[in-house]
Amino acid sequence: MCHVIVTCRSMLWTLLSIVVAFAELIAFMSADWLIGKARSRGGAEPAGPGGGSPEPYHPTLGIYARCIRNPGMQHFQRDTLCGPYAESFGEIASGFWQATAIFLAVGIFILCMVALVSVFTMCVQSIMKKSIFNVCGLLQGIAGLFLILGLILYPAGWGCQKAIDYCGHYASAYKPGDCSLGWAFYTAIGGTVLTFICAVFSAQAEIATSSDKVQEEIEEGKNLICLL
Repeated sequence: MCHVIVTCRSMLWTLLSIVVAFAELIAFMSADWLIGKARSRGGAEPAGPGGGSPEPYHPTLGIYARCIRNPGMQHFQRDTLCGPYAESFGEIASGFWQATAIFLAVGIFILCMVALVSVFTMCVQSIMKKSIFNVCGLLQGIAGLFLILGLILYPAGWGCQKAIDYCGHYASAYKPGDCSLGWAFYTAIGGTVLTFICAVFSAQAEIATSSDKVQEEIEEGKNLICLL
């Protein structure tokens, strides 16, 4: 019979696991890893309010995607075109970014699997006499290592021609030149830190769900157990 066990620590671990997986996935898919140097919108566009020159825009560049000005939409408020610049894996701008994509993809896949499994830990706490919390915590630690490797290799690709086109000739490995780092890069870093926090917190979730109080309520025949 399934005993549904809900504790504050196990619920918090489950929520954090889901948030981390989504945060890393969104960051990976985003084009806002590098914010390029300001560019003019072109003389064909009407002057800004008061007759001044139109405000420049900042193109953005991700691991495999980019956002640039769309010339066909220059008279509308949303005039940027976002999408992948690489139609295949081999067209990713740098070998370092290809490695980054692999490491991040593996790490995110593991995190998504853990997030899916974490939902069922309220009902199933062990598989083959192994604690699901401990196994998931180990997997989250492994995923964190893959994410770290990807984030370390990513700046090494700033010297590729694609990055130089966006960031100027001063861009080189670990030097973004005229570019600044976008929210996606910081989100990936924050998600990596939270991944290791989740890995550590999984042990606390395991302790909470296997406490004496939980065992006593199971012996009393309760199928729904909620503890603070």
